[in-house]
Amino acid sequence: MTQDNVDKVNAIIEKYGYKRNILASNLALNKKFRFAVFLPKYENIEYWKSQIIGIEKAAVEFGKFGVVLDYFFYDFNAISFKKEIKKVLDFECDGLLFAPIFYEESVQFLNEYQKKNIPVVMIDSNISSNQEHAYVGQDAFQSGYLAGRLSSFAVKNERQILIFKITREIESTSVYKQRIDGFYSFFKDNEGLTNFKFSEVTIKDSGIDQLNLEMFSGINSVFVPNSRAYIVARFLEQNHIKGVRIIGYDLLKENIEYLNKGIIDFLINQRPEEQGYLGINYLYKKMVLQEIVENTHYIPLEIILKENYFPVKK
Repeated sequence: MTQDNVDKVNAIIEKYGYKRNILASNLALNKKFRFAVFLPKYENIEYWKSQIIGIEKAAVEFGKFGVVLDYFFYDFNAISFKKEIKKVLDFECDGLLFAPIFYEESVQFLNEYQKKNIPVVMIDSNISSNQEHAYVGQDAFQSGYLAGRLSSFAVKNERQILIFKITREIESTSVYKQRIDGFYSFFKDNEGLTNFKFSEVTIKDSGIDQLNLEMFSGINSVFVPNSRAYIVARFLEQNHIKGVRIIGYDLLKENIEYLNKGIIDFLINQRPEEQGYLGINYLYKKMVLQEIVENTHYIPLEIILKENYFPVKK
């Protein structure tokens, strides 16, 4: 090619731009991209099952472009989590999707994993104080703040609010604490709401038979900062206690049942299936397409009431 022709080609590139067809190149080379998925076991836990559905949807969609997923599951205890960490650290891959359920252990793991210089995207809980890792999920603090607003909505008289913490055997997620901090912050920011008084109760999943009527004596509203609002709703229904406003999270079948009965008033939906899909989508765009991707993607805070809940037809 003569210099004159080279100059003409360069002029066309400069005018119209040129982007190498990365997908075509990858397909021609039959290149594979292995992404590790590091999550809690999802058997009998509807929220995490939904995450997997979203992840598998992305796996099917992007599989034709060389994306391969390898799963690492841990039980809801720190011993199982630490045991699985060793496997994840030894596994060679191009990206990691991670749900940091155990805060302290997850921070240590991410510090160690950072040496691999591999992109990490977290779902469900964001424990990174900097922008070194990506996050897809709700702004936990803002979701708690929203729950505070819902608790105060259309209320003028004296109200007793109970923050009811129903935890697994170990509950050390930052998302849990951030929601409660956000809840209290709403009332701190609205100093005129002096008619609200607060109390807290904590029980373990294994001890839900410990619920008793005294816990709810004089209570007008209950905030459950996770997906177990149905446990409170069931107890109130069984004991014929009415007129208590309940606010919780997630469209679990049991939560929806009590939402439709009018016992749960508000559910804040985290869209777990969307979180799982977008987590893999982030890694696909970053590693396969080599695009610049925003590190934080907040899922919109969706308020579900009895009147606006419509089941998704599969």
